[in-house]
Amino acid sequence: MSQSLLYNVLIPVTKAVVCFLVVALVAGVLTLIERRVLAALQIRKGPNRVGWNGALQWLADVVKLITKEDHVPSKAEKVVHLLAPLLVMAPALTVFAVLPFGPDFSVTLPWIGKVTTPVHAAADVNVALLLLLAVSSIGVYGIILGGWGSNSKYALVGGLRSAAQLISYEVPMGFAVVAAILMANSLSLVAIIEAQRKAGVWFVFPGLIAFFCYFVSGVAETNRIPFDLPEAESELVAGFHTEYSGFRWAIFFLSEYANMIVISTVATTLFFGGWLRPFPNVAWLGFLDVVPPMAWLLLKVCLFLFVYIWFRGTFPRYRFDQLMALGWKALLPISLGNLVLVAFAALWGAAGLRVLGAVLTVAFAGGLLWARLRPARPRGTTSMAGRPAEVRV
Repeated sequence: MSQSLLYNVLIPVTKAVVCFLVVALVAGVLTLIERRVLAALQIRKGPNRVGWNGALQWLADVVKLITKEDHVPSKAEKVVHLLAPLLVMAPALTVFAVLPFGPDFSVTLPWIGKVTTPVHAAADVNVALLLLLAVSSIGVYGIILGGWGSNSKYALVGGLRSAAQLISYEVPMGFAVVAAILMANSLSLVAIIEAQRKAGVWFVFPGLIAFFCYFVSGVAETNRIPFDLPEAESELVAGFHTEYSGFRWAIFFLSEYANMIVISTVATTLFFGGWLRPFPNVAWLGFLDVVPPMAWLLLKVCLFLFVYIWFRGTFPRYRFDQLMALGWKALLPISLGNLVLVAFAALWGAAGLRVLGAVLTVAFAGGLLWARLRPARPRGTTSMAGRPAEVRV
């Protein structure tokens, strides 16, 4: 077998198939984990009937959605209505082609010999970050077209909300990503990880503000609580997917969980060292190297996914005016100011980044301490017509 066929066709296709199957499996299991974690946060029982202690509930949901009737409204734009879920899913899965899950991997295959390949779904691209941002921004078109093609006012409003929301939060997210590019001086995700190894510090310390802007924008980009305005059940029935059912309805949520994994993986890569262990240049922490690099990355990604679920069980939904104000009036100027700060620190190389990281870490710790020690505000008395409310037993 020729080396060109092996490295340019066979290995990438195999990786793509494995990546798709793993993402679909993880998305299904995440639905069970999310329901169980939310149940624990709200002190109630989660799924506990199908399988041992509800462990097969996600599999039952998959069978139900695949076999459920696929209803299409009679007056819908049928071609657009049917293709919209695919337009949402395709970008969500395509970006996995450039996500790095570990260093180069070597394996010996029969009749072929030793094969060394990066742990990507496809390859390490020198402009991977730019490609990722460009491809992921296409998904909003599927949501808009799904809402418009359904010929439903609820779905249309949900799609328009999503367009305004995603465009608004892509701007501060882009500036946060540019801060990571300035610190690493590269658009390659692998080079950004290696830059953190050489600097001896994760970029979350000098890029603490950038990380905050990125992750908040990422939660908004994935339409998750508290930013799930496109599918706000209280006023939109079910939002942009109101008229979808069965397998196509499931595709929207497969894409949502895939986007959650993407946002978590990119946050880990840009700000938490990717597959690197904590403090990779500290010699006395060398015993941590017994954990495989891919396990470090998966552990960090799982932590971010837990935070996603934690948000859902904690925060109420924003109003739409609050959502837009947060994006344009708060995150945008903060991300711009942080970009200037990081640019000045990056002029002095790794030393400048360490100094900025120390300053921001101390400021963050001081802010937490001040919030903890400040006196609590007195509670106002509940009153009606100027008089204290009566409490009757």
